[in-house]
Amino acid sequence: MSRLLKVTDIKVDFPIGKAGFFGRQTAYVRAVDGVSFEIQRGETLGLVGESGSGKTTLGRAVLRALEPTSGQIVYEHNDTSVDIMGLDRNGLRAMWRHMQMIFQDPYSSLNPRMTVRDVIGEPLIANKMAKGSALNDRVVDMAQRCGLNVAHLSRFPHAFSGGQRQRIAIARALILHPEFIVCDEAVSALDVSIQAQILNLLTDLQVQLNLTYLFIAHDLAAVAYACDRVAVMYLGQIVEIATTEKLYYTPKHPYTEALMSAIPEADPSQVMQPVFLTGERPSPTNPPDGCRFNTRCQYVTQICRESSPALKEGESGHLVACHHAGELTLKGALEHGASISTETRAS
Repeated sequence: MSRLLKVTDIKVDFPIGKAGFFGRQTAYVRAVDGVSFEIQRGETLGLVGESGSGKTTLGRAVLRALEPTSGQIVYEHNDTSVDIMGLDRNGLRAMWRHMQMIFQDPYSSLNPRMTVRDVIGEPLIANKMAKGSALNDRVVDMAQRCGLNVAHLSRFPHAFSGGQRQRIAIARALILHPEFIVCDEAVSALDVSIQAQILNLLTDLQVQLNLTYLFIAHDLAAVAYACDRVAVMYLGQIVEIATTEKLYYTPKHPYTEALMSAIPEADPSQVMQPVFLTGERPSPTNPPDGCRFNTRCQYVTQICRESSPALKEGESGHLVACHHAGELTLKGALEHGASISTETRAS
């Protein structure tokens, strides 16, 4: 597979509070702090982490729907590398034809005063790509691809269930035939059975339309089903990236181990053995020195408190930001618990 997107050292800071006579900015929330990753054409990259880790902010920053503070975003389009950060307003709007987003709440993302036909067709009208019968044909085709009843296109969003509304949102996002889709918690607001339907729909559409996904979610089971690779975020930084199988069964970062231990067992007779994290998550306004996970990590040593680990590639493309990644033996989604060498713990 060829690379579609390369993100380098992206940062997103939100200013909070002012002080002094001139009202100078004194504090910032570091929502995303130096994140780098790549997405290959045709793959689904999952992005997981607890609430407040910066997942949604990162997803929007990649599209420049939310302006990054600094960094570089390079998009490979028509055999040309496009610097997303260097685009002006008109250039960015043109690029958005190839990059779209599916939001978490399907109802609030739809205009309640527009019919479904108008909602799905609006991007075509805004970009002057179709009108009249051609517009209607494209709307009907995409509605059918997304499993919507064409006879109901004249209805308004309130007349549909949550799953149907998400299908409408998906049809609207895909009507321009983009290459890259950011799915921001696209199934988290749906019932379990409907989640499965939407996940299957996204998988089918990916094959039909040659799509590439950045799949943001809390549901680790859904991520395991839908994603080729998974990136784990903690306090604005990516701490681990690996193929889904390796990340779930042989994690290298203690935070990933804690996430994996929280996945419910399919057999209700099995007793869960979650890895409990001590303390509270640090504030993104004033993150701790060294590794940001050191205040909650059971394997913390002095070097963890003093030096921030870089995201380094290990075996077979497994990237991890942990000083002791090579010394820890962590358990994944099947077995929980971990061990660490005496030398590491003593240090």
